[in-house]
Amino acid sequence: MLSYRHAFHAGNFADVLKHLVQVEILNYLKQKDKPFAYIDTHAGAGIYSLSSEEAGKNEEFRTGISILKGKPLAGTEDYLEVVAGCKPEWDKSAVPAAGLYPGSPRIAQQMLRAQDSAHLFELHPQDFRRLDAMVARDRRMHAHNSDGFSGLLGLLPVAERRALVLIDPPYEVKSDYDTLVETVKKAHRKFATGVYALWYPVVDRQRIDKMEKALINSGIPRIQLFELGVGEDTEGRGMTSSGMIVINPPFTLMGNMQKLLPQLTQRLAGDNGVWRCEELVGE
Repeated sequence: MLSYRHAFHAGNFADVLKHLVQVEILNYLKQKDKPFAYIDTHAGAGIYSLSSEEAGKNEEFRTGISILKGKPLAGTEDYLEVVAGCKPEWDKSAVPAAGLYPGSPRIAQQMLRAQDSAHLFELHPQDFRRLDAMVARDRRMHAHNSDGFSGLLGLLPVAERRALVLIDPPYEVKSDYDTLVETVKKAHRKFATGVYALWYPVVDRQRIDKMEKALINSGIPRIQLFELGVGEDTEGRGMTSSGMIVINPPFTLMGNMQKLLPQLTQRLAGDNGVWRCEELVGE
């Protein structure tokens, strides 16, 4: 199935959490001069217009980036700077438009250094064309119109010996939950030192509980979980929360998220908001 288009959801509360974690990890990797690789298994189109027909359908960005830009929080400065710096690839001289939002590959493109590299996977033909155009002149970045799960395993271990792997499938195929766990287990066996950031939506809590348990029982050490929700779990309401599970997290991540998540949840969802910040597996 290739019906999922992230353009309908760009900039929502789930994107805010995902991209805050992504920026935090990239900043951490950049503290050393040694190069690292960035791998995005479900990259999407790269840049999204919040004034597009897709984004305007449900205006999900009003649950996320629109609120945060209006009332920034301490700890979100680097993320908001990246969002503000998002410019159309076809006109780099343009003033950053308030109506643009960077997807994870564009965030990486803005943050990677000359010595770093990236591999971006996207199957949807229209989104891939936009992604490929975005990176066409960037020698650091390589776009692949192929399956990200298998593509990831084919790349590992990377020559740089350091990497951030972002895995955020749309979960439109229910087997994606199991595929994600099995892929991560295989990837970790091939490349145990990489940082793996796994995004998930909370639509059916039982599926998330099962995925968490499978990762806990996988034998993989150092796993942390961060979750933000706009309300308690309610079947039939669609996505009420989303989360990031991070394997081999930066040592600063837990402390920073423990400070930020309660405030961020209150800012985005008020008293209805819920959050989690947990260590699933220790050393």
